[in-house]
Amino acid sequence: MIPNNTILTDDFGRKHNYLRISLIEKCNLRCTYCMPAEGIALTPKKELMTADEVFAIAQTFVNKGVDKIRLTGGEPLLRKDFPEIIEKLAQLETEISITTNGILIDRHIEVLKQFKVRKINLSLDTLVAAKFNTITLRNQFEKVIDNLHLLLNNDFKVKVNVVLIKGFNENEIIDFINLTEFLPISIRFIEFMPFAGNQWDRSKMVSQTEILNQLSAHFSESNLEKLQDEKNFTAREFKIKNYLGSFGIISSITNPFCDGCNRIRLTANGKIKNCLFSNSETDLLTPYRNGEAIESIIASAIKNKKKVRAGMTTLEDVDNPVLNQDNRSMIAIGG
Repeated sequence: MIPNNTILTDDFGRKHNYLRISLIEKCNLRCTYCMPAEGIALTPKKELMTADEVFAIAQTFVNKGVDKIRLTGGEPLLRKDFPEIIEKLAQLETEISITTNGILIDRHIEVLKQFKVRKINLSLDTLVAAKFNTITLRNQFEKVIDNLHLLLNNDFKVKVNVVLIKGFNENEIIDFINLTEFLPISIRFIEFMPFAGNQWDRSKMVSQTEILNQLSAHFSESNLEKLQDEKNFTAREFKIKNYLGSFGIISSITNPFCDGCNRIRLTANGKIKNCLFSNSETDLLTPYRNGEAIESIIASAIKNKKKVRAGMTTLEDVDNPVLNQDNRSMIAIGG
C-alpha cells in the first residue's frame, strides 16, 4: 500500500492538495479561445461521472490529502444535479469553490450560500457589451454584470478572470483595474493559452511585462503595490494603493509557476490530467466502475507529471503546433 503522504507527491517534491473537477463539457457561451468554431464532439452522458461518482472519487483524493476542490466546466451550473453534487461534496469538509461564466448564478445562489461555497471565479473578458457578444457569440453581458453585483452584495469572495488577447481587449486593462477602486474584487489577467482548435499563436498574447508597462504609464510607481503571493500561487498579485480590490497576472506561457504547482484536474469523463498542457490522461472512472482501487492509479499519474508545462520547457516548444495543439479543447478540460 502506498503511504498517504506520498500518493499526491510527484518526482519533483510537489504535493498536490488542490483538485479541479470538471462537471460538464457543455457551456451556454461559445468563447472563441475555449471552444473551436466548429464545436466539439461531446462525451456521451453514460461516460460522464454521475453525482455519486464525483463524490466518491473526490472523497478518495480528500482522504489522501486534497483540501481544496474547485468545480469547473464547461459551465458547471448547467448540471441539472449541481445542487446534489454540492450537497454531497460539502460532507467532505474541504474548501469548495467554482469557476463560472456567471449567467446562472442567480438561480443557484441560495444553494451556494447553504453549503458555504463562498469563493467564485467569474469569467468576464470585456467590459464592452458589443465585444462580449463578439467573443462569446451570445448576448448575455448585462446578465453577467448583474450577477457579479449579486455575488458581491451577498458577500462572496469574487475573482474576475480576464483572458487577454491582443487586438481584442488589451486596451481594457486599466478599465478592469479601475473596477477595483470601488469593488472588493480581484481581477486576474490570464495569458492566452494554446488548446486544440483555438487558433493560438504567441503574437496574440499579452505578457506580464506588457501589462506592467501599461500600469507604469497610467499609475505612479508609488501607487502600485506588489502584494505577497499566495502559497502555490498562479497569479502574481498587485493592487493600487487605497483601492478596495486587487489584481493578479497569470502568465503560464511567458513566466510559468510550475515549481509550486499543487493542482490536479479531473475531467467530466473521469480522467486525470496532471497538467493543464498535458496530452496524456489517466482513466479513473472505468476502473472505479469496475470495482478496482484507484489509489495506485492516481499515484502513478501524479508521479508522471513533467517539471514544466507538460514537457514544453521552452517558448519554442510552446510555439510548436505539433505540441501545443495535441490536447483537448479548453471546454473539455475544465478551467
